[in-house]
Amino acid sequence: MVLKDDQLLAVKGAVEAGKEILKIYDSADFSTDFKADNSPLTSADLASNKKILEYLNQSSFPIVSEETKMVTFDERTNWNTLWMVDPLDGTKEFIKRNGEFTVNIALIVHNEPVFGVIYVPVSRELYIGQVDKATSIKVVLNEEHELPNSFDTPGAQLIPQAPNSSRIRVVGSRSHMNQDTQDFIDNLKSDFEEIDIVSKGSSLKFCLVAEGLADVYPRYAPTMEWDTAAGQAICEAVGLEVISKDTGEPLRYNREDMLNGHFLVRHKSA
Repeated sequence: MVLKDDQLLAVKGAVEAGKEILKIYDSADFSTDFKADNSPLTSADLASNKKILEYLNQSSFPIVSEETKMVTFDERTNWNTLWMVDPLDGTKEFIKRNGEFTVNIALIVHNEPVFGVIYVPVSRELYIGQVDKATSIKVVLNEEHELPNSFDTPGAQLIPQAPNSSRIRVVGSRSHMNQDTQDFIDNLKSDFEEIDIVSKGSSLKFCLVAEGLADVYPRYAPTMEWDTAAGQAICEAVGLEVISKDTGEPLRYNREDMLNGHFLVRHKSA
């Protein structure tokens, strides 16, 4: 995998933001506030956002970030290319200190995610997806969070696995399992003898399917565009679909209402 200059900025920004998050995470001394929608906000969210902006502002593309004042749709609608950023996805997991939180950055072109990076600061796992190259990779950085000289590491390429005829692995959320999700799982019982539930927080749920560690991810709970854009790019780059339950089409981005409806991450043959 060869990264373009703008893509490399995003990767460096995600990793450096992850290091800023860990400084606060390891100190266990972080303040928690709540936004208007009652979602938590910590000093780590803000420190990560600041670091990401330092990198992405070197590119020529505008930025939409969860932790930056939202630009009006009248202005955004003229943006054909933009960055979509979640500086700390899984703030609840961060507060719980279970390590399952990520930094998400995606590049959106004509309402579609074409590039995505997800960094997991605690485990130092770095996921990168290039949709036009039909390639996603995962590498594990060293303890200093240094990027490798090359991303063409043997075994780095992600390869999803289709479910077999008797067993399916379903990704569930640690924080958002609900009745709609349970109903989806129950409906699978007519087609599969065994259903395994794989629980994960944050955008790692996308990564599990892309990596072949799970087969399907039903998300029947609210998300915002910045929660899903990077994961969708990584999944689509390996031939998976991220399909809106409402439209039957892939999720679109930079919409006037940036709240996603329910969606399903699946194999195209599903």
